[in-house]
Amino acid sequence: MPFVEAIAHVTKALADKGFGVLTTIDVQATLKKKLDVEFRPYTILGACNPQFAYKALQSEDKIGVMLPCNVILQDKGDGQVEVSAVDPLSSMKAVENPALGEVAASVTALLKDVIESL
Repeated sequence: MPFVEAIAHVTKALADKGFGVLTTIDVQATLKKKLDVEFRPYTILGACNPQFAYKALQSEDKIGVMLPCNVILQDKGDGQVEVSAVDPLSSMKAVENPALGEVAASVTALLKDVIESL
């Protein structure tokens, strides 16, 4: 599907799993504006599931540096749009707080479901 439609499609798929998109970064437009360079369509969605974000914040007060979960869409050419998401389980291991393990595992499973549903 066209890139702009893919953003809407992924945003809806995230919403279906309880995620809101807090930020949308148009990397292509940003690089053009800041560096005057051409770059392929590339968008970063900052996705957040409020329920799990709250649990993570209760377990670790500085976990906000790792929130929200980034989901990227990039134009791979020939009408192909690749969607990738952060692996919260791997990211949270760096914090060394066992209480985050359950939260990270749940969020990882939800993001995996989103990606697989596309």
